[in-house]
Amino acid sequence: MHVNDQMLPLAVVILVALITGAILARLRQPALVGYLLTGLILGPSGFALVETREYVSFLADLGVLLLLFFVGMELSLRSFRAIWKIAVTTAILQAAIAVFVMWVLSYLFGWSTGAAVLLGFVIALSSTAVAIKMLEDMNLLRTQLGQLTVAVLIAQDLAIIPMMLILGHIAGDGDVSTWAGIGKVVISALVLAGLVAILSRRSKINLPFARSVARSPELRPLYGTAVCFGAATITGLLGLSTVYGAFLAGLLVGNSRMRGVIRRGVQPLQNILVMVFFVSIGLLIDLSYVREHLLEVVLILLIVTVGKSAINIGILLILREPWPHALISGLMLAQVGEFSFVLGALGLQMGMIGPEDFQLVITVTAFSLIISPLWLVVARRLLRIALTRTGDVKSVYQMLKSGGWQALWRAVYGRQLPPELTYRLFGKPRLTIQPQKGGWRARTITTADPEDQTDDQELASEDRKSDI
Repeated sequence: MHVNDQMLPLAVVILVALITGAILARLRQPALVGYLLTGLILGPSGFALVETREYVSFLADLGVLLLLFFVGMELSLRSFRAIWKIAVTTAILQAAIAVFVMWVLSYLFGWSTGAAVLLGFVIALSSTAVAIKMLEDMNLLRTQLGQLTVAVLIAQDLAIIPMMLILGHIAGDGDVSTWAGIGKVVISALVLAGLVAILSRRSKINLPFARSVARSPELRPLYGTAVCFGAATITGLLGLSTVYGAFLAGLLVGNSRMRGVIRRGVQPLQNILVMVFFVSIGLLIDLSYVREHLLEVVLILLIVTVGKSAINIGILLILREPWPHALISGLMLAQVGEFSFVLGALGLQMGMIGPEDFQLVITVTAFSLIISPLWLVVARRLLRIALTRTGDVKSVYQMLKSGGWQALWRAVYGRQLPPELTYRLFGKPRLTIQPQKGGWRARTITTADPEDQTDDQELASEDRKSDI
């Protein structure tokens, strides 16, 4: 039997990604770091078994769309309405400070003003996939801390649209006029604001053909992908970002009765396409470039990891967020995001940066994602310290009086945490800290998502009706 020439590289990629992802998962680290390493191992800098092909890039783009689709489904609109001012202000200040820092460094490395603005936008964005994975690992996704972090990520993702327009204006692209760009931003903001306002005031919405899809398990994943890619196509035809359309589709589905059904149906496909996306990033890493520009790469990587953490924490503290929230959220946002590659590719296409600068974007972004699990470890340790220090002097005194220095040591280094201090951090009494072997982790008392349980009950009711 004849084997397609593209079958062998695809099989190798999936096998190696499975192995590296399993190893990282075993070490309780994000599997996507293993996918990056897969691309690095199999790419030109490794064994050169796989090249970057058009179909890989296309599948990676689909993975990005599904990623934003899921972010929209997971967003709590009521929580977002309560903190949207903080999220938007944080995203704007992050971008402004990052551009200023890159503009200062442009005098050292000889970058143009356009390149400095582009690189500032690139490092201002954080990784939605990595941050959400960290929140899930620590069971903080549905806490006030998690909602704050997700809201900032959403604001950053939405900022991609005006960032693209600004870059087009700086590059002097004839197809992008100033007034047209302003119009697109205004329309996008109004549509999003209107959709959030409407959906947050309604309990659930009914999607078209929902009952027919509920009766057919085969149609559920197809329905979800059709909604995601269809909305992305429509916004693309209107001259807006395709990721913006995917996010809006996620908001609609997330506030419908089909939320849990569609999420479970599309999740396997989303996991595969996101894997392809991160593998494609690893394929682009050039280790010879890293050796030749080691100082530049290390310096910008330090700015991203250390400097960006300090900037994020400082901004959130200025906006009067509790310092434990600012501390952990700032650490979780301290990497470069997936959409930085999109901005980098756009800058290369517009001639704002050359191939070497684009390789710098790829290298810094990829390595910041690879080292991000270290920040997860740091976040866990600092969270323990934060929980202890949020107590007043009387609380610490009572702890010392009842259990001595040993009790305080255990509280900081992870064996037990006073519930009253825990509540001050998370802001929700529905959360508790559960001691476990090797440390602790936050645990919600509710073990299942009530919305998903409602979806399951309605789906079971539909199935019973169809049987009759």
